Amino acid sequence: MELRGKQKSYLKSQAHHLQPIFQVGKGGLNEQLIHQIGEALEKRELIKINLLQNTEENAQDVAVTLEQELNCQVVQIIGRVLVVFKPSSQEKIKKFLLL
Repeated sequence: MELRGKQKSYLKSQAHHLQPIFQVGKGGLNEQLIHQIGEALEKRELIKINLLQNTEENAQDVAVTLEQELNCQVVQIIGRVLVVFKPSSQEKIKKFLLL
């Protein structure tokens, strides 16, 4: 699923007030963390992920890994913060994306 420009703009505006709910630290991005992020995306659809200063992970690499593993869309990368979207199996933001 590829998001169009207006869809990304809408999701960015919705994510503006969100606080990061996951932090990638010294341990890096592991299978357990990816699984937890996937569960959170199913419940919330739109989340922020913060990369801490002590991690050796690169924001672009984390974005690519998450997109491949979870079939999600990284909407925006600002410094060390990623905004990630994946439509839930339930109807939430999905209605907007059908426009």
